[in-house]
Amino acid sequence: MEKDYWQERWKQEETGFHQNEVNPYLRQYWQELHLAADSEVFVPLCGKSRDMLWLSEHGYAVLGVETSAVAVQAFFKENGYIPNHASSEKFDRYDANSIRILCGDFFELSKHDLAKTRAVYDRASLIALPPEMRERYADHLLSILPPATQILLITLDYPQLEMAGPPFAVSANEVETLYHEQFTIRQLSQMDVLAQEPCFQERGLSRLQESVFLLAPHK
Repeated sequence: MEKDYWQERWKQEETGFHQNEVNPYLRQYWQELHLAADSEVFVPLCGKSRDMLWLSEHGYAVLGVETSAVAVQAFFKENGYIPNHASSEKFDRYDANSIRILCGDFFELSKHDLAKTRAVYDRASLIALPPEMRERYADHLLSILPPATQILLITLDYPQLEMAGPPFAVSANEVETLYHEQFTIRQLSQMDVLAQEPCFQERGLSRLQESVFLLAPHK
């Protein structure tokens, strides 16, 4: 699941992972963060997610990172924005209407890039990565986040042997393992959703659960 894989998926329009509507868990649980207006929200591996629009419309500054220029350009075009564009050594930067997307490698992000971030919204980042990359992802994220940053995390869990990801299965135990040293982890929701997901039924799954977690830094 290196960056070339995702860039090719976007080029070939193999984007079944993209949601055309705002995620209902974002609508339902974002208030749990009690985040101040104008705070910056970081959206890793953001693609062209409409969730960024929802966050912007609710008064937040949005910072996304995405490896695919196709996805970034599609986001702004489809939503009627003409972004300002600037290039640096590591990222192409696109800005419009309180939304900034850095086009490049997540692992090239630094503390400086996320200096203003106060929350992370991860709907499709952790579950996009195979097991051998998830620990590296979490370690890098934690190394660059400012203190007191909260995370709203949405995961999928299913018998991994029944289907090759992505999306990959991430259990509550794995969330605990990855994040417990720095965060108090509260599971806000767990839903059995296989009956509403015929495409996953066709891929042979016998169980599919969506979970929502709120990660709050230890006091």
